[in-house]
Amino acid sequence: MRSLAFLLAALVAGPALATTVTLQLPGSQPPEESRVVYRCGERDIAATYINTPDNQFAVLDLDGQAIVAVAVMSGSGARYVGQHYEWWTKGDGATFTDLMQDPQKPVQCTAGK
Repeated sequence: MRSLAFLLAALVAGPALATTVTLQLPGSQPPEESRVVYRCGERDIAATYINTPDNQFAVLDLDGQAIVAVAVMSGSGARYVGQHYEWWTKGDGATFTDLMQDPQKPVQCTAGK
């Protein structure tokens, strides 16, 4: 088993507000981590991706709040769900949806900031 530890709040707010979460996941490979900032309408959303061969996570910075989303089945691209949000990426784009909105209004995002 490989221990996967990451700092949720530190990804968003800095080490002064960090919370450490440790997950025990099977496998011997260390997790890969990357960070991408997307322009979504009038705001930026930073996404930190944490990937192992069997588990994938996205930690989204939504106006200073860390949202931990896990990968779920998708027909194309990578789809993550956390709390009441859906984050769906493909290539340099992403779609951000608040699943509690009625009607839902997906926001198109572009990577590269």
